[in-house]
Amino acid sequence: MSSLLGGFLSATFNPLSGAPTTVEYLVVAGGGGAAGKRGGGGGAGGLLTAAGLAVATGSALTVTVGAGGAGIGIGATQAPNGSGSQFSSTSTSGGGGGAGNDAPGNSSSGSSGGSGGGGSGAGTYNGSGGVGTSGQGFAGATSVGQVGGGGGGSGSVGSAATGGTGQVSSIDGTRKFYAGGGGGGGTGTDPAGLGIAGGGNGSITGDGVSGTSNTGGGGGGGSVNTGGNGGSGIVIIRYPATQSAPTSTTGSPQINYSDGYQIYTWTSSGTVTF
Repeated sequence: MSSLLGGFLSATFNPLSGAPTTVEYLVVAGGGGAAGKRGGGGGAGGLLTAAGLAVATGSALTVTVGAGGAGIGIGATQAPNGSGSQFSSTSTSGGGGGAGNDAPGNSSSGSSGGSGGGGSGAGTYNGSGGVGTSGQGFAGATSVGQVGGGGGGSGSVGSAATGGTGQVSSIDGTRKFYAGGGGGGGTGTDPAGLGIAGGGNGSITGDGVSGTSNTGGGGGGGSVNTGGNGGSGIVIIRYPATQSAPTSTTGSPQINYSDGYQIYTWTSSGTVTF
């Protein structure tokens, strides 16, 4: 009886192998806001992802989730950038704000950021797109005629009015797209641009569409009203389920298990201690 019990225990008991020394991560910053009046789309928040990031034990590691930039209306030159996100020593830059028209016939350039915001369209002058951060995202597009340029994405530059592509990740066990650029705003006769991978669509009649929360997507440009807000960012880490859980977390991360990993997802700022 005892030998059978001993065999059962040895076959099923799998002790944890200690705290992790490295983790895999996805860090996405908040997307840039967009502008009204044929405004440029917001640039996507900067995105970084990799495996093998060394983590210290016994000390709280910072987790910051960046907010999206606010959309703006007529009369402002540029929408605000999104806010940066961070996990431990890895940080990303907020997406660049889309450009607006501060007076009739005047265009402006999109802001630089994780990905650059799109330029605004006024017909007589084409506003240029903002520059992206190397390794995190790409530039926004220059406006074309009366249509604002698309915001840059983490996967490609903005294309005319259409936002730049994002990137796909399955770090949380589900295939999802992150950090796409917002579409530029148009007019009743000139088509608005599409937002990509969480970026908001531009509008030809009213307000632009906001970027999707927790994707880092840029806001969509408005036609004559207000541009959309940038989508908030996200921080996700994972490491083998056979290793110890954190000794503490703050910020209420979502915890789940998939494909042999334990996964922690923050949609608000906090800390983690291993």
